[in-house]
Amino acid sequence: MLTVGLFIVLLIALNALYVAAEFGVVSVRRSAIQELADGGNPLAVRLVPVLRDPARLDRYIAACQIGITWSSLVLGAYSQSSVTPDVVALLQLHAGLNPTMAASVATAGVLILMTTFQVVLGELIPKSLALQYPTKTALYTLPAMKVSLAAYSWFLKVLNGSGLAILRMLGFKHTGHGHIHSPEEIELLIAESRDGGLLEPEEHARLRRALRLVSRPVRQLMVPRGRVVAIHVDASPDQLVAQLKQSSYTRLPVFAASPDQISGLLHSKDVVSFLIEHGRVPSPREVMRPLAKIPETVKADRLITFFREQKTHQACVVDEHSVVGLVTVGDLVYELLGDSSGIIRAGQPPPERLPDGRVRLPGLLRVDEAEPWLGIAIESPADTLGGHVMHVLGRVPAAGEKFRIGPVEIEVDRVDGGTIVSLLVLPAPPLQEPSDG
Repeated sequence: MLTVGLFIVLLIALNALYVAAEFGVVSVRRSAIQELADGGNPLAVRLVPVLRDPARLDRYIAACQIGITWSSLVLGAYSQSSVTPDVVALLQLHAGLNPTMAASVATAGVLILMTTFQVVLGELIPKSLALQYPTKTALYTLPAMKVSLAAYSWFLKVLNGSGLAILRMLGFKHTGHGHIHSPEEIELLIAESRDGGLLEPEEHARLRRALRLVSRPVRQLMVPRGRVVAIHVDASPDQLVAQLKQSSYTRLPVFAASPDQISGLLHSKDVVSFLIEHGRVPSPREVMRPLAKIPETVKADRLITFFREQKTHQACVVDEHSVVGLVTVGDLVYELLGDSSGIIRAGQPPPERLPDGRVRLPGLLRVDEAEPWLGIAIESPADTLGGHVMHVLGRVPAAGEKFRIGPVEIEVDRVDGGTIVSLLVLPAPPLQEPSDG
């Protein structure tokens, strides 16, 4: 009986080994193993090629699944053949059951008992340990897995070949296993790193902004046309000098009949160069450069490439009919770094908490970033908080006008040229936890 017990323990241990190996290799960070390999860890050196090659990783996981399958099957068959007869005899002797009833009860009891041991000791515990300590688990199970890979090599070829053939028959493409995460999964990993103390709140916010940046359309990054500081193409030299003095920007868009018709870009450096060369201040028409145009629906990752290809730092954003705004490299920097960059978009004030409990928010604050300041989440067809307010009211409000959006009290602080510059907001009160009784 001792030999039977030891063999059952061995089968459960083998099942646990394969389960731990599988979860360890799919959970471990490749960078962590590479760092250990660079430091001379021999197990890490042998594991790196497996993690780098999807085909080898596929075979590795298939070997784990073969080991889990055969150890489970052998455990069930061996338990029934070796343990059940003894249990039948005990039930007949002590419980007075007839042979048929004793056999049924013994079979069911052994199956339930072995399944419980196998699931708890051979599945749940090793899986939990592998997820908590993926690096150690992946390394320590590697030697046994190398032996298993060699022993199952012929079987792996048959199984993988059969699986690929079935996938092709069903019209699916086999991509193999790989350490690939969707943006949502990456964001979850970043949040878990913050919760675990590995990331500071500022680092977490910056990584989230960078992750979401690639999916932002240009219209969410641009400075709206109403906030663009521009100069007329036929402005006089005196007007040009006055505009440059008043503006905090070194580049000014140049428009023709109206701001809808931006035709170029003026750089203050070109004005100075012209003055030195000709001894007079030029008109905007004489020194303006071409200004690239980009559709408002283009995503931010394409915008970065666009700036690089056009060798420019600024572009005119257009819709189907007209100019809708201006986007610069600075807007990308603002999107990545937020207020920590010291950049305030289009002269808008940064969020500011006031002594009376209210918050002054910029009109260009994006709707999806307003929740921490408002205390509620809002959905809107508008991209900015100011745009959402005008969408709700159906008009451009006047400065000093007060209203509510749900539980949030809002007062219009500043309006300029049909654009809401800032809002005074009394955030929604936090939800109260229901008291017991």
